[in-house]
Amino acid sequence: MTGEPPDSDPIERLQAALADRYEILDQVGQGGMATVYLARDIKHERNVALKVLRPELSASLGTERFLREIRVAANLQHPNILALYDSGDADGALYFVMPFVEGESLRDRLDRETQLSIPDALKVIREVSEALSYAHSQGVIHRDIKPENIMLMGEHA
Repeated sequence: MTGEPPDSDPIERLQAALADRYEILDQVGQGGMATVYLARDIKHERNVALKVLRPELSASLGTERFLREIRVAANLQHPNILALYDSGDADGALYFVMPFVEGESLRDRLDRETQLSIPDALKVIREVSEALSYAHSQGVIHRDIKPENIMLMGEHA
């Protein structure tokens, strides 16, 4: 028993816990590790991606380990890795905040075009490989590389 009413909406609880910082606008994605929301950063007046870890992942990872890993990830500085703006524990929901990318995922592009041209495929592979190599050199393992998590913005991944 969590002590919450059985009909308590998890999104309402999350919004209430983050009300002083973020306004949740829409759910824009869901994967094996997290649910992604388009949110408005109230303080900085910008749209952001608010990623909330799935409850079972939060439970197995634990708050301290999550925050420790996020601190390392927050120091990554690479042109093909999105910056980390914020993170924390909102009423038991572990979250992190990144820029909201106006673009499409590699999955969306593949669904639309079936396959990439060889030059485009090589460019995506190179940029993703460089980003992963850099992250690994800093002790960060991504754990969820898939087309859905590779964002394409203009000419870059």
